[in-house]
Amino acid sequence: MRLLIAALTLFSACAANAQDADAPAGAPERIFLNGVIHTGNEDTPRAEAVAVADGVVAFTGAQDAALEMAGAETEIVDLRGAVMFPGFTDAHAHLIGIGQRELTLNLEGSESLAGMLARLERWAEDHPEGVIAGRGWIETQWPEGRMPTREDLDGVVDDRPVLLGRADGHALVANSAALEAAGITADSEDPEGGRIERGEAGEPNGILIDAAMAPVEALVQEMSDAERREALRIGAEAMAEYGWTGIHNMSVTEAQARDLDELAAAGELPIRVYNALDWGNDVLLEDGPWGSPDRRNVTRAYKVYADGALGSRGAALLEPYSDRPDTTGLLFLDEEKALAFYEKALREGIQIATHAIGDAANRQVLDLYSQAFVAVPPDERAVRNPRWRIEHSQIVDPADIERFASLGVIASMQPSHAIGDLYFAPDRLGEERLEGAYAWQSLIDAGAIVAAGSDAPVERGDARIEFYAAVARRSVDGFQGEGWHPEEAVSRETALKIFTVWPAYASFREDELGVIAPGMRADFSVFRDDLMSEPEEDILRNKAVMTVVDGEIVYRADDEMWPNNPPADLPDLRGDTPE
Repeated sequence: MRLLIAALTLFSACAANAQDADAPAGAPERIFLNGVIHTGNEDTPRAEAVAVADGVVAFTGAQDAALEMAGAETEIVDLRGAVMFPGFTDAHAHLIGIGQRELTLNLEGSESLAGMLARLERWAEDHPEGVIAGRGWIETQWPEGRMPTREDLDGVVDDRPVLLGRADGHALVANSAALEAAGITADSEDPEGGRIERGEAGEPNGILIDAAMAPVEALVQEMSDAERREALRIGAEAMAEYGWTGIHNMSVTEAQARDLDELAAAGELPIRVYNALDWGNDVLLEDGPWGSPDRRNVTRAYKVYADGALGSRGAALLEPYSDRPDTTGLLFLDEEKALAFYEKALREGIQIATHAIGDAANRQVLDLYSQAFVAVPPDERAVRNPRWRIEHSQIVDPADIERFASLGVIASMQPSHAIGDLYFAPDRLGEERLEGAYAWQSLIDAGAIVAAGSDAPVERGDARIEFYAAVARRSVDGFQGEGWHPEEAVSRETALKIFTVWPAYASFREDELGVIAPGMRADFSVFRDDLMSEPEEDILRNKAVMTVVDGEIVYRADDEMWPNNPPADLPDLRGDTPE
């Protein structure tokens, strides 16, 4: 695996030297200049200008040389001192959830239980009928020091069902009306892969974990086709505004994947989307991968769940939780069925991305991947190097870190989880198990590929927050705490790779995405200030000001968000107002 990383690094270095034959002929449609341009190429890390034709980078280099290529129709895009990077890709997000967050009760940022209940009260007043559904609360820093209960919700709304999801998507709180409508009582048994939390008398207290959520979630009316497409479109626009040129879209239904094909065909999908369908739909195994004709949307992976989340104590641990010794979390996989599925996926050329957060779940998945790789050797696979992934890889026993590299397993990790979880993970795990927790640098040092994302809407999904988390490994207010292993933070150069080159590799597109070089797709993320040099604390005050996909500007911030640099003193070759 170390050879693989070396090869990817060499690719980044050599891409700048691509011959002119790799780039489109003729005058470019756009030339971007008058800013700082980080190419991602180690041999030529900076450029003065980038020219784009037919959605592909035609030239990187000196500004004067770029302008010599311009024709009468070439648009000069003035960066006004802003900073361009290869397109940032969020390697793990949930597009439908991002869109729904904008359309339903959003509890993100609730600073207390009382604050959450106040939001619920306002929403109920504005929406007087029907089931109330929302998501986004996290109790770990609330002054009340506990999760909400059904009694809390009943005090605000008691005449219709209310179900409010925790931000991680692995727990929710329901009011008494919702529990009654779903048939959940003191006599209800915990479902396989789930848990009904209870009060001292054995009555459900409203908190439902993982599989136990299904009965109340069924109370929410399913979105219409039009509503689903609208949520996906809004989610994609939101991610473009945060600076992402693409996302790896997890836990996707076939209907959502087809919707995204339609949005791409209609020109309404501003970013690239790489889909992993939820395990249970056989369409990929039967028909193989597919995508929109322009490859803006591609579907070629399955998402599998091995355990729950750490915050709700559903992550599967090798030893009991330090703050609740009666549980080790939840394991979901039937190993015999999972292994048969994994073996078939290898033979059919389907990528696998398995959710594993706890150290027991990560070990189980590594074991199953290893068994599948032995059962189906490379010459029997449709894709010799399957590039299978473990999503989250949050808590890994140090003894298992080397196995990611030796097996060629990609660690798909979310930096912002570490700067949110640092408030409660030490209590859940104890100090000893923090070694191997959110261990980005240790995995990279071992030779593993780390593809980074946000897990939005679990987290906000802002590219600058993820970059900050990767390099600072501190909360947004600068807190880190003892024993949080600051050595696991990564350098700025590595942070750029985990959001560009390595997500491209994780989606089989490193030959066209991840660096700014002739012949590569023209995907760029532009920020007001320089992520590579500004002080850590200033990264959170930075701003994505432009997002470019296939050479088209899909998002541009208002003028006041840009640097206060004067426009470049250049002719507008088209006779229009310069950018």
